[in-house]
Amino acid sequence: MTESNPTPRRTKSRSIFAGMGIRRKLIVLHTLFSISLGAVLLVAIRPAMSKVIFVAEYDQSELIMALLLDSEGPIDRMASDHLERAHVSLGEDAASEISETIAHQARQHPERSVPIPTNGFASGVVRWIPQTESFVVVRSRSDRARAAIQLVYILVIVTLVAGYGLVAAALEVFVLPEHVYRPLREILSADQAVREGDRDAEIIPEEVIPADELGSIMRSRNESILALRTKEKDLARALDRLERTAADLHKKNHLLETARKNLEGADRLASLGMMSAGIAHELNTPLAVVKGLVDKLDEDKSLSITEIALLARVVGRLEKLSDGLLDFARVRPPMNVEADIHRLVEEAKTLVMLDRSDSLKQAGIQIANKIAPEIMLSCDPDRLVQVFVNLIRNAVDALVNSEITGGQVNLCAELQTRDGTPWISIRVKDNGPGIDSALIDRLFEPFVSTRLDSHGTGLGLAVANGIIREHGGLLVATNRSADQGNTGAVFEVMLPRGGRCES
Repeated sequence: MTESNPTPRRTKSRSIFAGMGIRRKLIVLHTLFSISLGAVLLVAIRPAMSKVIFVAEYDQSELIMALLLDSEGPIDRMASDHLERAHVSLGEDAASEISETIAHQARQHPERSVPIPTNGFASGVVRWIPQTESFVVVRSRSDRARAAIQLVYILVIVTLVAGYGLVAAALEVFVLPEHVYRPLREILSADQAVREGDRDAEIIPEEVIPADELGSIMRSRNESILALRTKEKDLARALDRLERTAADLHKKNHLLETARKNLEGADRLASLGMMSAGIAHELNTPLAVVKGLVDKLDEDKSLSITEIALLARVVGRLEKLSDGLLDFARVRPPMNVEADIHRLVEEAKTLVMLDRSDSLKQAGIQIANKIAPEIMLSCDPDRLVQVFVNLIRNAVDALVNSEITGGQVNLCAELQTRDGTPWISIRVKDNGPGIDSALIDRLFEPFVSTRLDSHGTGLGLAVANGIIREHGGLLVATNRSADQGNTGAVFEVMLPRGGRCES
């Protein structure tokens, strides 16, 4: 288990050894170990060596003490004549060199000498002389013992140095080259083969793998490489199957797209069949008016101002119906240019305000273009203006017919990204009564409307839906969320910003 928060000491040691190679690390560690071992040995044998010196100097001092006591001459003269490395103190001088405890022991046992510790010069003995009631202190320095101890220290140090050299030589000659450096070279060579893509050399041969921890690491690496190659083969087979599946899916999508276009053509034929019935219904009334006025003109040779205005409105309605049929049948060739959505919506808003000026003033309806300027779209500008005119006009007519005060029509836009493709969503919202749930699923079919009067032909939403589909987009009609206390319809125009006009 690894440590989550290593101690500062361990972090420091890691930083010290981080940039070192294995050989240098071993040399540093072995040197530190040898120095530490030498220090421990020297500290451990120092008391014993000091004891040896003390015993040697004690014996020598005891011998001198015996010679002094057995001689008949003056004590100090005998000491100076026989011993050059000894120091003898008598009387008050001797008493000043020993402690009270040692002095007490000497008085209690005058028949024998009492040892005294070194004073920096040498160790020695003290004896109490009852006849003179004084102390005699003899200190004798043993140079031979001290030289022997120094020799022991030198031998210890030489032994440690020789042991360090032998261990280092054994490591460098017998251990590291075969059991560390060679396995590491094998691992590095195999890793280089992996980077270069040499599959034949990326596995370390079993005969060169040692039977130790490094060998376990090398075997684990071989197993990891083999498992990785197995996974690569499985992935390659899976990718191959995926490519075949993608190709089959592409073919099926092509077939589905072809079938969809065929269905669109069938739907258009069905819609044209419905249109033929609607056209008959739409044209009968205006044509009856025109026929009657023409008959009257043929009989009376004159028409009143009211009748002339009625004839003009009927002819205008027939023109609108003709334009709607042309757009629905896609007789006009499409365009594909960069256009500013804000300006297109503003143009559509102006056209509706001119066409419905009286209704807007009487009902107090406000039309707000909240789309940010300079949002560009690749499209057919004229056809998109027609779409927004139809959507805004439908919203205005719904507000007028519902007699709602404070009616509002708001247009807003939002940039979106779908499957990596930029889209723009344009919403036309009103606060009217909303869309009848019985009509919302068939709202974009020709002639599906709650009103077929002089204000429309029943083709507006069908034409708008066709134009949006030509641009590769989608037109969706929903009602506003009732849980927020709002009512009204929402028409959402979703278009790819790159444009995709179908010819």
